[in-house]
Amino acid sequence: MPYPYPKKRTHIDKEQPSTVPAIDDDFEAVETTTLPKAPPQKLPPTGARLRGLAFAMLGRREYSEQEFRNKLLELEANPEEVAELVQEFKTYNYQSDQRMAQMIVRANIRKGRGPARVKQTLRERHVNLELATEDMIETDWLALARALRIKKFGVELPTEPKEKARQLRFLQYRGFDGQTCSKAVMNSASEED
Repeated sequence: MPYPYPKKRTHIDKEQPSTVPAIDDDFEAVETTTLPKAPPQKLPPTGARLRGLAFAMLGRREYSEQEFRNKLLELEANPEEVAELVQEFKTYNYQSDQRMAQMIVRANIRKGRGPARVKQTLRERHVNLELATEDMIETDWLALARALRIKKFGVELPTEPKEKARQLRFLQYRGFDGQTCSKAVMNSASEED
């Protein structure tokens, strides 16, 4: 059966003409008209193009007002035009800091993070903490801390001080306050009922 693929060439044939022209004394410079042109300079987005980019950005994920403004300014757009566009998006509720705050709280709860970590994330994302207070008040942080402790360490309550300290450190790292951590580690939900 013949080999289905062409054989690899392991040497260069001597009869094959060279593709590199020989340099001789009569060498002439190449005309500049035959050289490729430089790519055109990117112009900063304005008008409909800026609006389209803004919609595309918000279509991928939520941004706080400050993040949204900074992202648009990174495109080297006109600051006045960016300010008008951000205000328009806020007016039509395309961009909402309230929605952003709710999303951050829900995402952090889903990841098992406490109120301190939620507040830290809100500050990092330039969202006003007051927008998230209602969602944070409604959350049962103690139940979340207990569920997190049980998931990580099991149902059994720690008896040794070293193990208690380890579990307390874990919950504090996750953003729960000291009182919530100690309640979650010291007694189970059935003991409080």
